[in-house]
Amino acid sequence: MKRELGPFSATALVIANMVGTGIFTTSGFIMAELGDPKALLLCWLCGGLFALCGALCYGELGARFPRAGGEYVFLKESLGKPVGFLSGWISLIVGFSAPIAAAAAAFATYLFQAFSIPAAKGIALSPFGIRVAVLSPLTLTAVGVIGLLSLLHYYSLRIGSRVQNGLTLFKIALVIVFIGAGFLLGDGSRDHFSATASIPWSAEKFAVALIFVSFAYSGWNASAYLGGEITAPQKNIPLSLLTGTVVVVVLYLLLNLVYLYALPPEAMQGVLEIGAKSAASLFGLKISRFFSGAVALGLLSVLSAMILTGPRIYYAMSKDRIFFDLFGKLDKNRQTPAASITLQAAIAMVMVVSASFETLLLYIGFTLSLFAMLTVIGLMRIRGFSSPVGDAYRTFAYPLTPLLFILGNLWIIFFSIKSRPVTALYGFGTIGLGALAYVFFDHLHRSKNRALSANEAIERKTTK
Repeated sequence: MKRELGPFSATALVIANMVGTGIFTTSGFIMAELGDPKALLLCWLCGGLFALCGALCYGELGARFPRAGGEYVFLKESLGKPVGFLSGWISLIVGFSAPIAAAAAAFATYLFQAFSIPAAKGIALSPFGIRVAVLSPLTLTAVGVIGLLSLLHYYSLRIGSRVQNGLTLFKIALVIVFIGAGFLLGDGSRDHFSATASIPWSAEKFAVALIFVSFAYSGWNASAYLGGEITAPQKNIPLSLLTGTVVVVVLYLLLNLVYLYALPPEAMQGVLEIGAKSAASLFGLKISRFFSGAVALGLLSVLSAMILTGPRIYYAMSKDRIFFDLFGKLDKNRQTPAASITLQAAIAMVMVVSASFETLLLYIGFTLSLFAMLTVIGLMRIRGFSSPVGDAYRTFAYPLTPLLFILGNLWIIFFSIKSRPVTALYGFGTIGLGALAYVFFDHLHRSKNRALSANEAIERKTTK
């Protein structure tokens, strides 16, 4: 892989991965858990603090191991190949394919609102009373956009990154315009900020709300996955992670202030299209349709970013011979991991038609928190037995920063298991399947090595 991504593209990739589905969809679910405007803002601030701590830690890991693969490489180096494989497996299913599915579903929802297209129920496939899939205009639109963007990133990294940068700049401009216009021109009320809590909230509910927030902030580690394609990685990986995360934390807090200015807490609870509903309250239905179209276009940025990033992990796993050889090959003409891009797209398409949006968010947030925490634990282990590389970046305020990140994620994971045991079971089930997959690939690799050794021995005897 060629080092073609500079600091701007790397930072844009981080911002693009973060700003998207979560911020335009999750605040309604968080308000349903907390019912308190102040608790909502505190939740987003805590989530931003955790993301910033994670970015500071991953910056050091990216500087130490500037290769394609991100968490897979970091965990392989710190906790061993089996744990590294599990993180790659989780990235394939939960880290990228599931968020791509969620982003595509959100894109289709906002697009339909922009053109006033009714979201028909479609055809539900439910053998034995168990819902397997739903085929509707909305799900088919989501499947189609995944396919188109996957083809774009198969075609060229250079063209794909330019499209990515353009979409990201558009999305940031959209968010800034919406924030400014909302406060200056919108028909909102400051009384919403001081509204009393409509439901009692607890540490448990706050932790569950943080699952939604952690999903919205996911992507703060994006540039680390493309460590083999970023110029001057020891400098640009930490810089892009830190800069991108800080920008997004500020934007998220301001956006939630706009949502609260636009809507009373009761009207926010459980709403998926929180951005569109806020725009309708601030500017009227006609303007909100334009906003929905702009959000749909902005969501293409996060879709594109994840489709670009994820395949580098499966490529790295295959090169280490713990995944099918096919996914470690680059297209001869395009020099892109075509098979890995195709695999990711296929899994995301299946998820689009088979899972509900809220279930996807909880499943993603819980499982990713677990492996991000393990990665930072791995950093502390690496610090214990190896010295830094030259004058490469080292984690700011170590060991406070990684300890805060680890404790915060432990808190989220504990209450996730307690309050959403079924969703946690899905997460642990995915990890269990990953463990079985590792045993299979490890056995396959050992069998190949034995066969090669036997053939070499036969050749030596023949030569003699």
